[in-house]
Amino acid sequence: MSVQTNRTEPLEESEVFHILGNDRRRAIVQLLAAEGGQIDVSDVATEIAATESDTTPVPNNLYKSVYVSLQQTHLPQLEEDAVIEYDSDAKTIRPGRHFDEVLQYVDGHADDYSRILQFHLGLCTLGLATIALVGLEVPVLSSIDPVLSSVLMFLAVAASSLYQLLG
Repeated sequence: MSVQTNRTEPLEESEVFHILGNDRRRAIVQLLAAEGGQIDVSDVATEIAATESDTTPVPNNLYKSVYVSLQQTHLPQLEEDAVIEYDSDAKTIRPGRHFDEVLQYVDGHADDYSRILQFHLGLCTLGLATIALVGLEVPVLSSIDPVLSSVLMFLAVAASSLYQLLG
């Protein structure tokens, strides 16, 4: 049966860093993100034990140690912070209300940030291309003032950055 938390307010950045400051909790978030839905606790314990062990198969005592620490420490912490929903009867976990907030701090999951950088790069490239084409006196573009086009491109990048910082 899943224990629901009433936490609705967003996580503070320091709370996210505390959550992800532990290798096993970080691994839980990464594995759940890779699964994209629901994952068995035993599968999580197996993956974490395999990562922590350099031997194959994973020693049973290490698997048991990881499984117990997940059950007693890490899953309750993640559930309390509404990062996961843990069904203790079925022994499964799935993303909770704050999962995406935490996931954005995990390496390899900075897609929004990457898209913003790509957008800014595109604006800068467009601005530079416009200035170059104006300098080469390309017929239609030669009437554009290169200083004005530069200022407009920089304003667009600045506006986008400000929007991202305030949003």
